Amino acid sequence: MKTRFIKFLRRAFFLLSLASLVGLFLPRLITSLYSFNRIYQTDDAPAKQVAIVFGAGLRRDGTPTAVLQDRVKTAVSLYFSGKVEKLLMSGADNFRDHSEPEAMRQYAISLGVPSEVIILDPAGSRTYDTCYRAKAVFKADNVILVTQQFHLPRALFLCNALGIQAVGVEANNNQYRRVSLTFWNIRELFATTTAFVDILFGTPQPMLGEPAPLFVE
Repeated sequence: MKTRFIKFLRRAFFLLSLASLVGLFLPRLITSLYSFNRIYQTDDAPAKQVAIVFGAGLRRDGTPTAVLQDRVKTAVSLYFSGKVEKLLMSGADNFRDHSEPEAMRQYAISLGVPSEVIILDPAGSRTYDTCYRAKAVFKADNVILVTQQFHLPRALFLCNALGIQAVGVEANNNQYRRVSLTFWNIRELFATTTAFVDILFGTPQPMLGEPAPLFVE
C-alpha cells in the first residue's frame, strides 16, 4: 500500500513539474516566434508615428541606468533618422524618489531632441500598463517599441494584443555582461507567463486618467 502511494506521489509530482515547465517556457516560445519578423535594427525599421521607450530603472542619483540610456539613445536615433515623429517615454513616476520618464526626457534632450516631441507617461510601472495606456490614453496605434532584445517579444505581444500595430527596434548600443543577460532572460520567463495571464484571463485596467492624444487632427 505504501509503495503504491509513493508511486502515486512520484507520478503526480512529475506531472505537476512538467505542467509548470510548460506553463513557464511555452509563453516565452510563443512570443519569440510571434516577434521573429517584427524586430528591426534602427536603419531598416519602417517609419511609424511614435516610438515607445520603456523604462529600465534609475541610478541612486536619478540618472538613467546603462540599459535605459541604451533605449533612449536608440529612440533618439529613430527620431533623427526620420523614422518617428514623437517619443513616448514611459516609466514609474516615483522610482527611488525620482521620475523615470523625466530622467529619460532630460537624457534625450541632452542628445539634441527637442522637448516638444517628447511625451511622458508617468504611470508605466510595467510593460502591460505602458501598452494599455499607449492605446487608451495616448491613442497610439502605429508604433515602434524600443527596448532590448530580451524584452521585445513580451512587449510586442502585449501591445499588439491590446490593439496597437507595433514593431520593435532593438536597443543594442551597449555590451552587457553575460550574467546580467542570463538574469534578464530568466526574469522574462516569469514576466511573459504573467503577460499571458493578463491578456487571456482578465485584461486588467491600469490607472488611466484623461485622454491625451499624441496627435490632434
